[in-house]
Amino acid sequence: MQSIFGTDGIRGRFNEEITYSLAYKVGYALGSSLENKSPIIIGRDTRISGDILLQAITQGINDSGKKFINLGICPTPAIPFLIKQENLGSGIMISASHNPPEYNGIKIFDHNGQKITKYFENKIQQLVEDSNNISIPRTVLPGNTNKELIDIYIKSLIQTMGGENLSGLKIILDTCYGSAATCAKKIFHSLGADVRVINNSKNGLKINMNCGSTNLKPLKKALKESPADMGFSFDGDADRVIGIDSKGNVLDGDHILFLWGRELMEQKILTNNLLISTQMANLGFEKAWKKIGGILHRTDVGDKHVHDAIKEKGAVLGGEQSGHILSKINNFSGDGILTALQISKFCKKKNINLNDWLKSSFEPYHQKLTNINLDFNIKKLDPKNKILIDESIKNFQAIYSDNCRVFIRPSGTEPVIRVLVEAKNHKKVDFLSSEITKKLLLEIDKITNQR
Repeated sequence: MQSIFGTDGIRGRFNEEITYSLAYKVGYALGSSLENKSPIIIGRDTRISGDILLQAITQGINDSGKKFINLGICPTPAIPFLIKQENLGSGIMISASHNPPEYNGIKIFDHNGQKITKYFENKIQQLVEDSNNISIPRTVLPGNTNKELIDIYIKSLIQTMGGENLSGLKIILDTCYGSAATCAKKIFHSLGADVRVINNSKNGLKINMNCGSTNLKPLKKALKESPADMGFSFDGDADRVIGIDSKGNVLDGDHILFLWGRELMEQKILTNNLLISTQMANLGFEKAWKKIGGILHRTDVGDKHVHDAIKEKGAVLGGEQSGHILSKINNFSGDGILTALQISKFCKKKNINLNDWLKSSFEPYHQKLTNINLDFNIKKLDPKNKILIDESIKNFQAIYSDNCRVFIRPSGTEPVIRVLVEAKNHKKVDFLSSEITKKLLLEIDKITNQR
């Protein structure tokens, strides 16, 4: 059996890769593997399939002899925060993050509120495989949601402002019909901001559809129609955020890290002037950060890899270009709402609008990300073909360096290969992207036709 885990938990299309049976077995495996008797907290985003998967997981946990707490629809970062706050045994978030509605996923957190280790993933995997022949009942209902715990999480976000407020700021939020719809407006409003919210219903049929952090058009349109100081667009489970200034310029994760990191550098609280990011980080960001005396350490793609590097190197800030930012403020749990609050707070304290602050950031290199759609999952190929494809990818990546960079990787969440090309000259980017994509497709066809 191939590993059920990808770069961020278990993910796939509902009723294909993610089934009631698998969810039950994961719940049972997690409950069986925990030595402590503390309850397991479970949350989900707004996807329609979330209800069914919640029932399956809670049934599995119940049959393993463990108890659970149903948090209901909530941002993913509420789970790790409440695990630590309430001294719980573990946690599960049912979400496919930024993926479209037909996908869903299972993110598992340990008793420290951190994504489980590879060792623990393997343990869950083995227990799931060992339970292949068991019959699966459908009897236990998840029970009522615990609204008191959500209020504790909301209060903790407000407290990260250190008594500062956002009065005088006009802010537009795009909650993309997802988890942020439960609390983002309430939090910003309670801090005194003049808030307008779009796509703010908890609609699992629309989650991430032409909105949110992966599609900024609705937020840009809203800012144009109703001018504001800034806007923030979240993904489906609210662990990511992308900002937009009053002129429609994009504040992505690279810019957030640069600006936030520079503030911490000036305060002399940024360990070794170090930021942690991934292979997707813009080359312009890296060069500009080095120019002001900073160090940028790149990891493989995935917040878990960023988190591991932060812990290993003693860093206090890291994240991904996608807007998944990890800071010391909340024990390095990516929280889009927290990030948006901090950016807003900096603008208020510095008495600067986001447009002017963003101008002081770096000049990004032109980037083009091309997705090569596949009719198969690379990790499910036989080892020989997988090795050949990996070697082809490395050969293309090795051709360019310095002021031009190529990074290619199989997605950990979808059956696609992502081809990133960046350079100062946009024509060079377009040309190389097209050529590399064509050649890589030919190589993959050649290799997979040998199956």
